[in-house]
Amino acid sequence: MQAAYMSTAYLAPVQYYSKLIAFDEIYLEMEENYPKQTYRNRCHIASSSGVQALTIPIEKAAALKTPTRDIRISNHGHWRHIHWNALMSAYNLTPFFEYYEDDFRPFYEKKYTFLIDFNEALRLIICDLLQIRPVIIPTTSYKPTVENDFRQAITPRHPLPDDRFMPRPYYQVFRDKHGFLPNLSIVDLLFNMGPESILFM
Repeated sequence: MQAAYMSTAYLAPVQYYSKLIAFDEIYLEMEENYPKQTYRNRCHIASSSGVQALTIPIEKAAALKTPTRDIRISNHGHWRHIHWNALMSAYNLTPFFEYYEDDFRPFYEKKYTFLIDFNEALRLIICDLLQIRPVIIPTTSYKPTVENDFRQAITPRHPLPDDRFMPRPYYQVFRDKHGFLPNLSIVDLLFNMGPESILFM
């Protein structure tokens, strides 16, 4: 059996979900020292003006190094309202947004304490909509060196080469304006392609 190590991620990119399909087991990293400026608390969507980043604010940790499992979501700045409005603005004209809207809206109405709980709850509903059943195993200790390590490889800044992932173009509402925007949040694929999303991963 092949296993991969993955970080938690907020509305993770298509590349991330392709790993959930490709590997028999996924070790979800809980014990790492939380790194900033990653997909752990941000996603990229396609808006009318191009790629838009949505970032979940997190509370400043008491310790300099804090395990990912202990990272708390900040309620500063009405971010839930902002994120949901951004998603509606970006995707309300897509073919499948109206079918999935009620699945996602509750996540922006309920308050979660921990980032990893919020991300995992979202991942579960997305996997259900994609009809995939990855085996997720939370880590109990940090291993700095592992095979199939994507914890730092799938990142919005300087992603590592990945010969197992080749983005396949699909319909996007603003494609005529911006061209095809690859490897955005999985919701971009889901809202545009619906049940056919799995075929593009």
